[in-house]
Amino acid sequence: MNTQNKQKHGGGGGTGKICVKVAMGVMGLCLGGYIMGPPLYWHISEPISSLRRSSCPPCLCDCSSHPLLSLPQGLNDTIFPDCTKHDPEVSVDLDKSFTDLTSEEMKLMEAEALENQRRADMAFLEAKKMASQYQKEADKCNFGMETCEEAREKAEASLEAQRELSAMWELKARQKGWKDDPVKSRLRL
Repeated sequence: MNTQNKQKHGGGGGTGKICVKVAMGVMGLCLGGYIMGPPLYWHISEPISSLRRSSCPPCLCDCSSHPLLSLPQGLNDTIFPDCTKHDPEVSVDLDKSFTDLTSEEMKLMEAEALENQRRADMAFLEAKKMASQYQKEADKCNFGMETCEEAREKAEASLEAQRELSAMWELKARQKGWKDDPVKSRLRL
């Protein structure tokens, strides 16, 4: 019963964990050998080869001038045969001096800057045009609002004059004996 509980709750997988640890350890050793192997080989092989050939003086070379990754000459010719052929277009580009290349790059940058400036100027003019158009529309709207306000004030004044005139006529009619109908007077209120 105890082994059944271990298997149900994951306690019985000890050999699987050990296999994973061993596999990770082997992978770590292989990776370390891959990274550290070549430098150690050359570091150890130089003293051994110098013991065998003591008649040859040690080579003094400036390793900083060599590229980081270079292929042997024979291998380079077999893998990339087209790269070593003489190409007139490439030689013309290689013959240009550094100042020519720099001045050409500066001219290209200047042309690009001028094009960007032209685009910015066009966008600015378009924005000014749109702003002017919106300002005209706003002025029309303000003028229309002023006209409407004036018309409203005139209509209010005219309505007030009509009320006063109606009140005056009603007063004269009452003085002459006109009586208001009670039903109609309630509807008017």
